[in-house]
Amino acid sequence: MHEDMQQLVDSGVIAVLRGVEQDDVAQVAEALIEGGVTTLEVTADTPGAMEMIEDLATTYADRDDVLVGAGTVLDAETARAALLAGAEFVVSPSFHEDVVETCNRYGAVVAPGVATPTEAIEAYQTGADLVKLFPASDLGPSYLGSIKGPLGQIPIVPTGGVGPDNAGEFIEAGACAVGAGGSLIDDEAIAAGDYDVLTDNAEALVAAVEDAR
Repeated sequence: MHEDMQQLVDSGVIAVLRGVEQDDVAQVAEALIEGGVTTLEVTADTPGAMEMIEDLATTYADRDDVLVGAGTVLDAETARAALLAGAEFVVSPSFHEDVVETCNRYGAVVAPGVATPTEAIEAYQTGADLVKLFPASDLGPSYLGSIKGPLGQIPIVPTGGVGPDNAGEFIEAGACAVGAGGSLIDDEAIAAGDYDVLTDNAEALVAAVEDAR
């Protein structure tokens, strides 16, 4: 297994940083890492995303336990830009063959978004390291478990509406890790400079995943 892939799975939680201001991202990242969430995904639709990826990758270059990646990547150009900025993994909400191929070419972990068994197997055959089940809260843990039945070889990361209250169910259903944004990133707390809230959120989600494992 790819070293970064193993690290991502071991970490258990991918924090989705969508719409975080560039001025706040360093403190947001530090608060999440302090709470045990060490895999950080900056979404490409966030203003200044590539600069943020570069800054975080540089900041945590010496931390073997911290992974920085890009999310909401919809095309090969964005994938390449993110990888050149220092992203170690790339996530998409949907399956784009050119994104998977670009990441394979650069030796980076790639997780396209899928919602059906057909999409999951197509993405995996194209070269995806894992697939992101999205939107997870709408599909539910039992749906993930049903997909894992015949497709047990495919690592699945549910994302979308995942938090401490349901993360454990997804892990028990066969998820290798979970992705979470809203349950970790509290915009009001960030605006107030109360980063301890993010650390608490991270600790709660990590605990839910570890308990289920």
